Amino acid sequence: MLPSLFISHGSPMLALQPGASGPALQRLAAELPKPEAIVVVSAHWESAGLLVSGSPAPQTWHDFGGFPRELFAVQYPAPGDPQLANAIVQLLHADGLEAQIDERRPFDHGTWVPLSLMYPAADIPVVQVSLPSRMGPALQTRVGRALASLREQDVLLIGSGSITHNLGELDWRAGPDSIEPWAREFRDWMVDTLAADDEATLHDYRRLAPHALRSHPSDEHLLPLYFARGAGGPFSIEHQGFTLGALGMDIYRFG
Repeated sequence: MLPSLFISHGSPMLALQPGASGPALQRLAAELPKPEAIVVVSAHWESAGLLVSGSPAPQTWHDFGGFPRELFAVQYPAPGDPQLANAIVQLLHADGLEAQIDERRPFDHGTWVPLSLMYPAADIPVVQVSLPSRMGPALQTRVGRALASLREQDVLLIGSGSITHNLGELDWRAGPDSIEPWAREFRDWMVDTLAADDEATLHDYRRLAPHALRSHPSDEHLLPLYFARGAGGPFSIEHQGFTLGALGMDIYRFG
């Protein structure tokens, strides 16, 4: 059975400058059986309710600005999978969760940036599930559990965000060994709490974790972690690191 994954996707420039994360993602993809399909919850598809991408041929959306022209030329032409999208909606409905198909949703960079490093051939169908971020961690845990059975069908489930994400406190001159103590302390607390499998504490992280609001002024980049945890098995660390002083680049495996 495939695991579920939490991937810190960092800056969109990861697609062109993969740093230490690129080899880690490539190694992970090489170690896993090739998926029949991939389902991604990305920090960059916030929504009021649950939506599932149903396009058979999603476009590559460059949903950012101010980056080099070369980044806007990157395409990730993986197919969608309308049949899988409908199956996801049915699984969510079976768990009492309302969900609808969005037939026009493109791939945002939270999806195509890490997948371009893991599966550069873009030959695996990809479906996105939206992030109702105002509904917090507990919903994402529930969504992950509702879709966990897809792992038995060789579907890879990915939550794509960042273990820390405060763009206002990044140091654009910092090297890979420069880590803000508050960011490290938050990351280490999350790792310890995941290892302890303390769900109630994880769900209440904004009150209980050190430097939680500084590490995540808004929590859309951490919520995909709860999807991955809900969908998967035992927690393990695939990669740890920071870039720009405070942008966590950890990759976690569940199962």
